[in-house]
Amino acid sequence: MTTDIRRPAGQRLRRAAFAILTAGLIAGLAPHSIHLTVAAVAAETGDAAAAGFDAARLNALADRLAADAEAGRIPGAVLAVERDGILAQQRAVGWRDRAAGAAMTDDAIFRLYSMTKPIVSAAALSLMEDGKLALAAPVSLYLPDFARMQVGREVAGADGKPTLETAPAKRVMTVRDLMRHTSGLTYGVFGRSAIKSRYLAAGTHLWDHTNEGLAAKLAGLPLVAEPGTLWEYSRSTDLLGRVMEVAAGQPLDQIVRERVLEPLGMTETMFHVPEQLRGRVASADPEAAFGNKVPELLDPAHPDAFLSGGGGMYGTTADYLRFLRMILNGGSLDGKRVLSPNSVRLMTADHLTPDINTGGLAHLGYGFGLGFAVRRGDDGAWPGSQGDLYWGGYAGTYFWIDPREKLLVVYMMQSVTQREPYRAIIRHGVYGAMTR
Repeated sequence: MTTDIRRPAGQRLRRAAFAILTAGLIAGLAPHSIHLTVAAVAAETGDAAAAGFDAARLNALADRLAADAEAGRIPGAVLAVERDGILAQQRAVGWRDRAAGAAMTDDAIFRLYSMTKPIVSAAALSLMEDGKLALAAPVSLYLPDFARMQVGREVAGADGKPTLETAPAKRVMTVRDLMRHTSGLTYGVFGRSAIKSRYLAAGTHLWDHTNEGLAAKLAGLPLVAEPGTLWEYSRSTDLLGRVMEVAAGQPLDQIVRERVLEPLGMTETMFHVPEQLRGRVASADPEAAFGNKVPELLDPAHPDAFLSGGGGMYGTTADYLRFLRMILNGGSLDGKRVLSPNSVRLMTADHLTPDINTGGLAHLGYGFGLGFAVRRGDDGAWPGSQGDLYWGGYAGTYFWIDPREKLLVVYMMQSVTQREPYRAIIRHGVYGAMTR
C-alpha cells in the first residue's frame, strides 16, 4: 500500500544523471566483477532447515533479487526471513546508492512510508492502556473542529460534468475509525474524484504543514462516506498522530520513541535521520514512470516539521524485525513489555464488520485491524494463512506476520514502480521454500 511523496530535492536530477552514466559503465564490466560486489554484502544465512525451509530455494529467492539488481530492475534490497525464532535468512543485495557505487548493506536505512502506520498504531494502543486515549471516543473529543463534518457526493452538473454536493454527516468519526481507515477521509493523490480534487487543492499531500496544520485542513474537507461505513485508505493515521499529541500532551515523535522504539531497542528507527546516519539511507534508481528520473522521495537532509503518522518514518530491517517479533510474541520482547496480550489481540483482529464496505481489500481476502491488514481465511490473492498480517510502504518496503507459521518477513527496497510485483515475488518465494 502507499502513502504520499514529498517535494523534489534539488540534488535528485544530478543523481539521476550520474546514475544513468554509472549504469552504463557497470554494463561494460565483466559479469564476475558485479557478482563480487553484490555477493560481498550478503549476510550469513542462519539454519534454514531448522526453521523449516529448503535452504537452496530460500537462497534462490535472494539470488533472483541480486540478479534483478544487477540487471537494473531494482536498485537493491534487504530480505529477512525469520521462523520459529530462527533468522533463516538475511541478505542484502544490489545497491544502496547505485550512482555512488555504494553496495547495499544489512544496516541500510529505508524510508518506511506507510510501514510507519503499524508502529504509530501500537503507540496509540499504549496510550489507551494508560487511559489517555479511548478507542470508541469521537475524534472531536480531542479535536473539536471535527464535530460537524460534511459528507460529499458526486452528482452530474448542468453541463454534464461531475460536481460535488455535501450534507452533514450522520455518524460520528471515532478513534477506532482512524485506526481501521473507516473515518471517511481519503488520500487526494491516489485516483481521481471531485472529493480527491478538494484534498489536493487544500494541499493535504504536501509536507509544509505541522500535524496541527494538517488536522485543520482535513477538518474543512468533505468525507467520501459516512464514518464507519467504508474502508478507504486515507489520511486517517496522520490525523491519529495529531489526536495522540493532544491526548498525551507530547509531540508524536516523542510518544512513539518512549512507548515503542526505546523499549524495543529500535535505535535506528526515527522520523528525522541525524546527519551522521544519512549516508546509510538507501536511494532509488531513475524510473520510467517518473520520466527516467529518480522519484521524489523524502529527503533525510531536509527534514520536515510534519511528523506524518501515516508515512514519515525511516528505519532498518533489523529494527522492523524487532517490532514484528514484539507483535508475534504478544506485546513483549527481551523482557520489555510494550503492549498487553489483550491489546495485541485487539490490534490484530479484523475490525471490518459485515456492514462495512471493505473497498480495495475485498478482492485480496483481507479485512483490517488497528494498523494491519488481516487475512480472513486461507484463500486469498497470494500465499499465506488465516490471520496473517501485512502492510507496505510507498517506496517499496513490505512486511508480513504469519502467526500460524510463526513467520516474520521484512523486505526493504526503494522502488516505487516495482513495489507490487516484488511483494508477490517475495510471498511466493518464501512460502515455496517451506518444507513443513
